[in-house]
Amino acid sequence: MNHTISSLQRGLFGFARRAFRPGRMAAVSVGVLAGMLVLPAVALAQEHSTLEDLQLAIDMVWVVVAGALVFLMHTGFTLVEVGFTRMKNAANIAAKNLMNISIGLLAYWLVGFPIMFGEGNAFIGLEGWAFSVLDSSADESYSSLDWTDVSLSTKWFFQAVFAATAATIVSGAMAERTRFRGYLVYALFLTAVIYPVVGHWVWGGGWLTDLEFLDFAGSTVVHTVGGVAALVGAFVVGARIGKYNGGINVIPGHSIPLAVAGVFILWFGWFGFNAGSTMAAVGVDFATLILTTNLAASAGAVGALILSWWLQGKPDVGMVGNGALAGLVAITAPCAFVDSWAAIVIGFMAGLIVMLAVMGIDRIRVDDPVGAISVHGICGIWGTLAVGLFAAPELTTDAGFGQAGLFLGGGFHQLGIQALGSLAVVTWTGLTCLVLFYGIKFTIGLRAEPAEELDGLDISEHGMWGYPESVGQSSAFSGPAAGPLSGSED
Repeated sequence: MNHTISSLQRGLFGFARRAFRPGRMAAVSVGVLAGMLVLPAVALAQEHSTLEDLQLAIDMVWVVVAGALVFLMHTGFTLVEVGFTRMKNAANIAAKNLMNISIGLLAYWLVGFPIMFGEGNAFIGLEGWAFSVLDSSADESYSSLDWTDVSLSTKWFFQAVFAATAATIVSGAMAERTRFRGYLVYALFLTAVIYPVVGHWVWGGGWLTDLEFLDFAGSTVVHTVGGVAALVGAFVVGARIGKYNGGINVIPGHSIPLAVAGVFILWFGWFGFNAGSTMAAVGVDFATLILTTNLAASAGAVGALILSWWLQGKPDVGMVGNGALAGLVAITAPCAFVDSWAAIVIGFMAGLIVMLAVMGIDRIRVDDPVGAISVHGICGIWGTLAVGLFAAPELTTDAGFGQAGLFLGGGFHQLGIQALGSLAVVTWTGLTCLVLFYGIKFTIGLRAEPAEELDGLDISEHGMWGYPESVGQSSAFSGPAAGPLSGSED
């Protein structure tokens, strides 16, 4: 051990004597000086690269987490729909929601994402079909998403869960009487074509993008599309047996606690839905979007509570849940463009609108067991128009897109664009869904047989019960019954 240390010392001292000879002293000095000049530049470049990489990593983590929150919303959709319908259809509803996300993700990857964001024309995207993660040039087909620096896979994931959300809205409106195979065909076409075309118009560089139509997170693109599809689907499939015999009969769901639990999960997931639409975390105040989202949801619940209490004499728990969801739907478009007070007004009005809409939809004898048409369709349109009423000039200026709303000095310009965009989306979705649902009806079949509906779709479609203890009790749940005026979105 000592011998080794001594040898090392002799070696070091010998190197020092050789290094500091006069001829080599100058070379060493020049090297040290060059290092002093070069190393700070190298360190600065490394630091800059590290900061950029860190920012990108943070942005990607946030977008993936936000997308995961939207994915979790499908649990909420399932619970809301199961809770507000009868137990004999619980397994069927769970199966529909499970396949919504499964079929939706595959269809959106194959054709939906390219149609929505691929290079194309003002109406539709035409590039980027079934992109490969090994294709380093795939990003070039999606220039409309160049405003965010996260990876293409991250962009796809976040947008794909939105597409599946639009599809699942329809499930609740057509619940308890729709054939499973017919519903699967609908889910395929909506996520592959109908929804992506609207998305291209608004977010993919299409004609509504050029007009500076404002829909930050999807009151139009997601919720109006889903709500109009729900209206058409419920109309074509027809009402449940006993719903309109001798008047308007309420067919109550079997579990308010399940439905309200679903509302809370959806509310939680909406933080990713709205705030995650920044598609970035660093340098973006996404917490402001969470603030406006929360205020609108709370105000929507309060609005529905007050109106249901006044009209019915008692506060309807299901309608209060609908009110919260209506507020969330309505704030989805304007969440980045309105001040706090405006978010409360928008949400409160949505809470009133949704209850009146549920009653109105029933009066025209369109059977919507969970209120999806009212929550998503009607309140989606309200949220779209609310941008044109309440958009703050400071926020549209910061965004560099759109103009102030009517009530804040912007005149009718933005409101007119919002109305035009909403009308175009309603028309496109309504016509295409009419063709789709009637096509399903006259080919593979859309409506379950009466005996199957009375027994419950769990056993007729899946050969099992969602609740095994309900075996032999189906007749007790097959007819109309008195109950609270409830419904909620799916």
